[in-house]
Amino acid sequence: MSVLAQQNPEIKITVVDINEERIAAWNDSNLNGLPIYEPGLKEVVQEARGRNLFFSTDVDKAIDEAEMIFISVNTPTKTYGQGKGLAADLKYIELSARQIARVATSDKIVIEKSTLPVRTAQAIKDILDNTGNGVKFQILSNLEFLAEGTAVQDLLNPDRVLIGGEQSEEGKEAMEALVKIYASWIPRERILTTNVWSSELSKLVANAFLAQRVSSINAISELCESTGADVDEVSRAIGMDSRIGPKFLKASVGFGGSCFQKDILNLVYIAKSYGLNEVADYWEQVIIMNDHQKNRFAQNIVSTLYNTVSGKRITFLGWAFKKDTNDTRESAAIYVADALLNERAKIVVYDPKVSEDRIYADLDELNTRTPKENRELVTVVNDPYEACADTHAIAILTEWDEFKEYDWKRIYESVIKPAFVFDGRKLLNPKNMTDIGFHYSAIGVSKRTD
Repeated sequence: MSVLAQQNPEIKITVVDINEERIAAWNDSNLNGLPIYEPGLKEVVQEARGRNLFFSTDVDKAIDEAEMIFISVNTPTKTYGQGKGLAADLKYIELSARQIARVATSDKIVIEKSTLPVRTAQAIKDILDNTGNGVKFQILSNLEFLAEGTAVQDLLNPDRVLIGGEQSEEGKEAMEALVKIYASWIPRERILTTNVWSSELSKLVANAFLAQRVSSINAISELCESTGADVDEVSRAIGMDSRIGPKFLKASVGFGGSCFQKDILNLVYIAKSYGLNEVADYWEQVIIMNDHQKNRFAQNIVSTLYNTVSGKRITFLGWAFKKDTNDTRESAAIYVADALLNERAKIVVYDPKVSEDRIYADLDELNTRTPKENRELVTVVNDPYEACADTHAIAILTEWDEFKEYDWKRIYESVIKPAFVFDGRKLLNPKNMTDIGFHYSAIGVSKRTD
């Protein structure tokens, strides 16, 4: 919404949340303390905030005054009841729709921004039409295709913007109103309009296809380790095929983030609900492969350290699910840490953007051990050299650029020998690391010498 405000200074945009602490952070004069870390975001907020971009906890007032309402609430995977572990939990969507219906006294365009199951728009419309104050609503689907870490640039120069709506005259007028907002900086040919169901499904399918590529190359990375091939060389060879392309062919410890796993599980649930079991099984395998990649990374650390990490200090460089974000949702680091903690390892974590509270909260939410045990076994530090001192092994879980710039000779002198580095992101130069003296292991690279 900040970019929309920046690019449309004549339009007043109010972002509302019931969380007073979060809104206070968005309004804070210290832009380095914004709730979300995203390159370029603070500059956008600085330009638009107070001009035509506002942050407020007065939800009812914002609803009443708005002509367009974007619903951007969380839609986590259900942890209870029917669809547990697969379906999206839509309770916040429903609560938002009911609040809009209760407050609105003039016609509104209501826009889905959250990633949702197909036909959610119909549920929103049913609530608005049947519990509202007699006003008219048009429901649009305008889901994001942004990558965390590059979200601002992705929106400033998108591959496409997708807007779905009813194919009635009123629906087309509503879509055109939103098209005009984006067209202030995006060429019209990149703004696609579809029916609302196609828009909803396209978001799930896009994330499923991207995650599928990651799991595919990760599956090949294990084969490379067994055969003597190098996964980077394989990836480069196939990526030069114009039919395939090079993107999302970087082998790693596994994908994370708020979207990929959630959206695939949602797709699996939708397929199962229509009796399309083979379709569901196909997409579920993407998740199975991703879980396997994280598990075998942890198992490799244990087996390399002489089949035990009990009482050993293991350093994690990185906790965010990817660089240039402080988002840790479904981060591979959480699950690798959990597996090593089950083996009684002691973990020290350094991440340049993730807070100590967030790291402990991620582990607590697994309910694998008590919060007290998590804090006894895991230490979070603010200095990478402190994190690496007297450690038995270093595991790179996030591809932060700064890790490449460290004084690895200094780190080598401070660690317990033999010195092990497990590079889950293929970030460091293997020759440099081995020349220093490290036993260096990377995803998709064989240890065979024949």
